[in-house]
Amino acid sequence: MFVCNFKLNSSLLFKIFLCIIVLLVICLCGVVGFRLYKASTKDLGDGINYTNVTQLTPQNYATILQTVHDDIDSYIGQKIKFSGFIYRVYDLDNEQFVLGRNMIISSDFQTVVVGFLCHCQDAPKFRDSLWVELEGKITKGTYHGSDMPILEVTKIKEIEKPNDEYVYPPDENYIPTSVLL
Repeated sequence: MFVCNFKLNSSLLFKIFLCIIVLLVICLCGVVGFRLYKASTKDLGDGINYTNVTQLTPQNYATILQTVHDDIDSYIGQKIKFSGFIYRVYDLDNEQFVLGRNMIISSDFQTVVVGFLCHCQDAPKFRDSLWVELEGKITKGTYHGSDMPILEVTKIKEIEKPNDEYVYPPDENYIPTSVLL
């Protein structure tokens, strides 16, 4: 029969236990903080960065445009910033225009104008085909009886025509989402 005797120092044992608890709490806070940070800048594959203002680029332009059109209600209130040219059609109000980009739709560079319908009090000041950069908030409206995202412009300024003026169709990774911002 084997008997082992040892003395426990309660003060030392308490200190070790307290250190382990403190380390666990610090690790838990770190994990929670990291997850909250990642959730605030979540990218669900739809190209929209879930922060205060989403910047549209030639690479994500069509994907974001399609995503918002597919599920307008989920993106109401989202702020976006992008550039394009003023494009008007005959049936728009004086305070409306499409901030458009030419999207390449075929290998021989055939293009079609795509963009967000915008509402801006200062719209009459900007001529057709003028390149501007704007920031606005997505709202829901109608156009020819269909629900349509309308960008309520909060900032607009004239810019030079960019080097990369074309945008490209949504990529093959495009997955429609229904996510509340």
